[in-house]
Amino acid sequence: MRARLPQGMGGGPQNMNQMIKQAQKMQEEMKAKQEELEQQEFKTTSGGGMVEVTITGKKEIKDISIKPEIVNPEDIEMLQDMIMAAVNEAIRKVEDISNSEMEKITGALNIPGVF
Repeated sequence: MRARLPQGMGGGPQNMNQMIKQAQKMQEEMKAKQEELEQQEFKTTSGGGMVEVTITGKKEIKDISIKPEIVNPEDIEMLQDMIMAAVNEAIRKVEDISNSEMEKITGALNIPGVF
């Protein structure tokens, strides 16, 4: 008794070539999207807008803006915490947007080592 594959499954070299072409197209789309995201800038804030961080899609900090009224020489730890929170939120934002955009291309396929 021979098992039969559903239509479109298996199919030999033609189907394999089509799969390879689709994978290459997906890889090109992902590369283009990644390059597009790397050119974008994202802003996040902490402390009710007292600290603002601008980060690129490459996760490089472009700017940190601190409102003067938050600077208290007696409480440097609070300022450090706000800066850290804003930077961490900026990184999460870039990663979330990047993952979301890549899922649109891959159809939520989980491909190890791709992103």
